[in-house]
Amino acid sequence: MTTPVAAYAAPAAKAPLERTTIERREVGAYDVSIDIKFAGICHSDLHQVREGWGEAIFPMVPGHEIAGIVTEVGSAVTRFEVGDRVGVGCMVDSCRECENCKAGQEQYCVQGNVPTYNGIGRDGEPTHGGYSQKIVVDENYVVRIPEGLPLDAAAPLLCAGITLYSPLKRFGAGPGKKVAIVGLGGLGHMGVKIAHALGAEVTVLSQSLRKKDDGLKLGADHYYATSDPKTFEELAGTFDLIVSTVSAPLDFGAYLSLLKTHGTLANVGAPEEPVSLNLFSVIGGGKSLAGSMIGGIAETQEMLDFCAAHGIGAEIELIAASEINEAYERVLASDVRYRFVIDTATI
Repeated sequence: MTTPVAAYAAPAAKAPLERTTIERREVGAYDVSIDIKFAGICHSDLHQVREGWGEAIFPMVPGHEIAGIVTEVGSAVTRFEVGDRVGVGCMVDSCRECENCKAGQEQYCVQGNVPTYNGIGRDGEPTHGGYSQKIVVDENYVVRIPEGLPLDAAAPLLCAGITLYSPLKRFGAGPGKKVAIVGLGGLGHMGVKIAHALGAEVTVLSQSLRKKDDGLKLGADHYYATSDPKTFEELAGTFDLIVSTVSAPLDFGAYLSLLKTHGTLANVGAPEEPVSLNLFSVIGGGKSLAGSMIGGIAETQEMLDFCAAHGIGAEIELIAASEINEAYERVLASDVRYRFVIDTATI
């Protein structure tokens, strides 16, 4: 038997979100039912509600930064108990059989992972995300939120946190390494915090110096404006790793020029438009242009434990559900420091 749940949904592409009721499935043997307490607003939510990344499924309940409390577990669940503090990120299932799934890289499932929203689950029904009061998820796609992390500040870690932690770890950010974070927004501010905690020398590359004081307080050692041409002259050949978090097309050749020999530019931002690249930008200096998408379930748990150990949470602005549409406009205007989080009790 399904359960009716209050939620906020976009009824159609580009339409304002509105309060509605959705149905959550009955708790199966391996399922965990979660009372959602907080849900982060990710720029990905805007892209998908507005069909910026292609055709989407409506009505759509966004939200893949979910923090809450377990209220019921299935008969075969072994990982969680009622009362546990848990999180759900960007996916709620995968094939579990391909080499990527078996390697703990479920986000790269060969058959395609099942996204938390705007996807089709194994039951053939559309998935709905965290802008709601409850969710039912297979225990294998749920992570534990350590006691040291407040649930509201932990919610954005389920996307923004793991999206930055994964490439920073993969490409060796740490002591003796110079790391640049492009953009100081919802993703970028987490990159600064995590790279600093890993021991790297951290530089923020932002369009202007407007957020410089914030960047330095968050852990950056240096802060430069990319709108100043002198920045690219002064920093040429400086960085071991650059992580770009922006969702607008960049002059990748200019940013690749900032890398040392054999350096890497890892891109986690997802512009809606194609970008161009002169391949001599990577051939010269043996440089790498890489991509990264969230992280696997085990790595997401590792990230949460790391953040708890280092006292890292997202910088948030807590809002009521009635403010979601206004928050979307403010995200587009870069008017948030640094992540909106919905108090789902207000839905």
